[in-house]
Amino acid sequence: HIHDQICGAQNHHGGQIVAVEISPRAVRDLSELASLRPGLVPVLGDARQASQVAPYIRGQADWMHQDLSIADQAETFVRMAEFLRPGGNGLLSLKAASERSSDGDDASRFAKAERILKGSDLELRERIEISQLEEQHVVFHVMKAA
Repeated sequence: HIHDQICGAQNHHGGQIVAVEISPRAVRDLSELASLRPGLVPVLGDARQASQVAPYIRGQADWMHQDLSIADQAETFVRMAEFLRPGGNGLLSLKAASERSSDGDDASRFAKAERILKGSDLELRERIEISQLEEQHVVFHVMKAA
């Protein structure tokens, strides 16, 4: 769905989606999909490391979506937002279960992530509760300051 919106059929929109995956098995599947969807760039790498992502980014990104199952998701998101252009949008899909290293319950983990986002140069536009669709998840919509 994202590809169809950003790239269009045969990439008639000229978009680019850099999909970073740490699992070789998942990258193999992404590579097969990329052969059918021009503009999709599968990358075998660690999405927490800007140096592994930077070679695949054309200029600055209009938007960024991060959905990682790791601790310190908000800190990673803020660090990787260097790739966003001023005025660019970002979506952070945060999993409370991945933040088990943080003290407290799910609500306190989401609150901590919100504080991290608000303390950065990103403007928190919306906190989207998706618990009816996916337990222990919240999506944060941010915009990079112009």
